[in-house]
This record gives sequence, C-alpha cells and structure tokens, in this order.
Amino acid sequence: MNMNFNFFMNDVVHTARQEIVAAGYAELKTPEEVEQALEKKGTTLVMVNSVCGCAGGIARPAAAHSVHYDTRPDQLVTVFAGQDKEATAKAREYFTGKAPSSPSFALLKDGELVAMVERHEIEGHDPMQVIQKLQNYFDQFCEEI
Repeated sequence: MNMNFNFFMNDVVHTARQEIVAAGYAELKTPEEVEQALEKKGTTLVMVNSVCGCAGGIARPAAAHSVHYDTRPDQLVTVFAGQDKEATAKAREYFTGKAPSSPSFALLKDGELVAMVERHEIEGHDPMQVIQKLQNYFDQFCEEI
C-alpha cells in the first residue's frame, strides 16, 4: 500500500513540476541556483510550487496564464516546497517579513521583495482572480515587453 502511495505522490510531483516548466518558469533546485537567480537585476517572479490539491490547482494555472500579458517580469523561476527544501528555504530568505506560504508568488525587483501573493490569497479564489492580482503587480513593478 505504501509503495503505491509513494508512486502516486511522485507522479503528482512530476506533473506539478512539468506544468510550471512548460509555462516558462526555470526550476531552481539548489540554494546556489536560487541565489544566482534572485540576485539578478530586474524583476523576478518566484512561484513557490506545492502539491496541495486545492490551492496548487489554482496557483499553477494562474502562474501559466498571468505571464501572457504585455507587462511581465524579466525572469520567471520556481521552487518546490516540500520537495526541494533547501532551495525553497533559500528563496524564502528573500521574502522578508512574510511567513512561509505554499503555493505562493513573490515578485522581486533587484533582489528585493516588492509584492507577494500568499496561499490565503489563492485558496478559495478562482485562477482569474489570482491572475488579475499578479498582473496588477506586474503593472506596478515591471516593464512592458
């Protein structure tokens, strides 16, 4: 029984990873990769991915569709909470003043947190509401492409 559950969870994790990568986000799996990406000049959207069914099922489509917009971040990256634990912990060091939240989105400008969409702003909302919130932040902090 336990082996089947582990196989199922690996499949869920793989699918959740693939959804975000297919949407154009670069996976960051080590603290070094996180530091290198988040220290870059410009704007970076960090999607903290999660296998959480309810909120994850809203956050992943929002992550994919929010970036089809005239104004968007320079860089799209993702860390996976509960899977790539050290990379996620390193990313969360940049989310100053915010409690750990997954799934979530953090928008950084020149390595500094400027906006965050936390789990409580995702769970119980539909993807379009999350997309609109992200795109409002893009309008405030990003440049038109």
